Amino acid sequence: MTLFERIVAREIPSQIVHETEDFIAIRDIAPQAPTHVLVIPKKPVVRLAEAAAADEALLGKLMLGAAEVARKLGLERNGYRLVVNNGRDAGEAVPHLHLHVLGGRAMTWPPG
Repeated sequence: MTLFERIVAREIPSQIVHETEDFIAIRDIAPQAPTHVLVIPKKPVVRLAEAAAADEALLGKLMLGAAEVARKLGLERNGYRLVVNNGRDAGEAVPHLHLHVLGGRAMTWPPG
């Protein structure tokens, strides 16, 4: 099981900020912004590049879920960034698809 599967199964404690039947949103343990939340599907999908057509609805729910989390955390007014890391060179640390919701400060471009 990946770290995120263990969090979803409640084997590892986390600070949950939002949850639905499809995903869990938790505070990142090493935040890169004042607000940094991970939106993690409960169904394990290794990474975006390995998502299948059958995952289309889940991917949409993750995007809408990230927007709901941002609203809930008050990020909508000034903006926020969504990040998906796909592969080691992109910064993927856990082989389980997830979205990073980052906000609470001005973001720079280009990232990384």
